Amino acid sequence: MKLRLIGGIILFLIVSIAACQSDADQDYKRYFTGGANIYKQKCQNCHGNNGEGLTSLIPPLTDTAYLKKNKNHLACIVRNGITEQVLTINSKAYEGSMPANTDLAPIEIAKVLTFVTNSFGNKHGTVAVDMVEKDLTSCP
Repeated sequence: MKLRLIGGIILFLIVSIAACQSDADQDYKRYFTGGANIYKQKCQNCHGNNGEGLTSLIPPLTDTAYLKKNKNHLACIVRNGITEQVLTINSKAYEGSMPANTDLAPIEIAKVLTFVTNSFGNKHGTVAVDMVEKDLTSCP
């Protein structure tokens, strides 16, 4: 009988804590978790488990200043890739290309960007799908 009571109290506390999360917190967690899965499928092979990149061939995703400065262009990079362009990240030049991900929907791009911009030492918050849709309309 005591175990049932304790179990009921624990269940009540878990439900109460979950109910206290804001919609924004819940969205962030959904985007981050979904983005982690997309990153593993689409990005990790080149950018690495920890966003470290690959020597001078593939840039790291650990430069929070680059990500912040280019936040309105990141969706375009994910969707369209990069062709033979020089990127300077952490004062190091990277020249090469990145394949396009035209199969990703805006919500998937928002999720993977939420994951990247909040991993590897980055803390930028949720990348909303409406912002990704807006940014994609201005891709070069």
